[in-house]
Parts: sequence; C-alpha cells; structure tokens
Amino acid sequence: MEAELTLSYEDEREAEAVVKAVSPDNLGVSSGLLIETFRRGREVLTLVRCEMRLETFLATIDDLLRCISVAEKAFSAAKKT
Repeated sequence: MEAELTLSYEDEREAEAVVKAVSPDNLGVSSGLLIETFRRGREVLTLVRCEMRLETFLATIDDLLRCISVAEKAFSAAKKT
C-alpha cells in the first residue's frame, strides 16, 4: 500500500517548520514501513509505503496527520505572539 500526501503552506518557513516537526516520525519505523517527508517550496510532501496490515497503514497515516495538525497549531499560535 502506498499514499502520497501533499500539503501547501503560506510560505517556505511554515512548510519547513512542519517538516522538522514530523521528521522524527521518519526514524525508527518498523521493517516493511517507509515514511519520507520533505519540502518542495511551500509544499510538504510525505510518502508512506506499507507492506504490513491495512490497520498499520491507516494508523500510520492517522498519526502523521495528527502530528502535522499539532505542528500547524503551534506555528499558528507562535505567529499570534
């Protein structure tokens, strides 16, 4: 199974902040699971490949989206101060 997520941000700085926030999730993943996140301009691209169960694939994407949401909220809060 494979998924590619593309998210667009207002500027490169915000996109880079999201990449840095979720990059630790790219490390230490189980065998049969690959997560790659990188920035291309104002876009954050994530590739998820899973050779495991469907539940693992869905849980991985869910976890990634939750982490991105937290990063976006933190960045938004920081911009307001």
